[in-house]
Amino acid sequence: MRSREIISLLCISLILFLSACSLDEWTNQQENSEEKSSSEQKEAPAEEKQPQDKQDAKEEASYAYAQQLDEEVDKDGLTIIDNPNVKEVVVNKQRKLPVGYEPEELVIPDVPFPFEGDHPKKYLQPEAAEALEELFKGAENAGLELYAASGFRSYERQKSIYENNVKQRGQEEADKFSARPGTSEHQTGLAMDVTSPEMSFKLEQSFIETKEGKWLEDHAHEYGFVVRYLEGTKDITGYEYEPWHLRYVGKGLSTEIHESGGTLEEFFGFYEN
Repeated sequence: MRSREIISLLCISLILFLSACSLDEWTNQQENSEEKSSSEQKEAPAEEKQPQDKQDAKEEASYAYAQQLDEEVDKDGLTIIDNPNVKEVVVNKQRKLPVGYEPEELVIPDVPFPFEGDHPKKYLQPEAAEALEELFKGAENAGLELYAASGFRSYERQKSIYENNVKQRGQEEADKFSARPGTSEHQTGLAMDVTSPEMSFKLEQSFIETKEGKWLEDHAHEYGFVVRYLEGTKDITGYEYEPWHLRYVGKGLSTEIHESGGTLEEFFGFYEN
């Protein structure tokens, strides 16, 4: 009997020991599982945040050019733009694009033109082209008829246009409305001149008297564009009023500029009153 009792006690002890081991193993598995789940939950927000971080960095990079103090000046006293690839770039008679600059990519927006064929002035940077398509759809929904007239111009093309204007009207008169090569917004691929059949597709100040011109003045900013050369700002921009000249700067920023009632020069601090 004593031997049997001893054996029974040993069996019971063994069973309890094995049960305790199984319980510990199960507990460890649960804790590991919980730790893994908790770790995944902690890492998840970082994965979700990454695109926003990249977007923030991109926006900071876009605006940084306006604060740069190391831009060079050429022999004629013009500032050579250090970063021409951001959509907020300010190009004017005092700020010129680097020699040989051309946008990395250009496409033809799916909008009507008053001429046929594959012409360079149909092209825009992709982001600006997509925004122009949206703008034209908005105008069409409003019962208006817009046509794109002139977009990208290479340095060589602008040089030819400027020299021809100087030959016909003299340099002083040409400088009032024609950009010298390297100082035209059209070279950025972010600007498009627009017109309408009512204007016989001409680019004239009377465009503002048409329904299309008035609509653009009030709504272009909703699509990422601003009317670049405002009335009464020749002393700031260097150009007479051009209600047909649209410049893409991106949604959000375009609304801020529109609501400020000023020019790109004033908005980015390149002109002091």
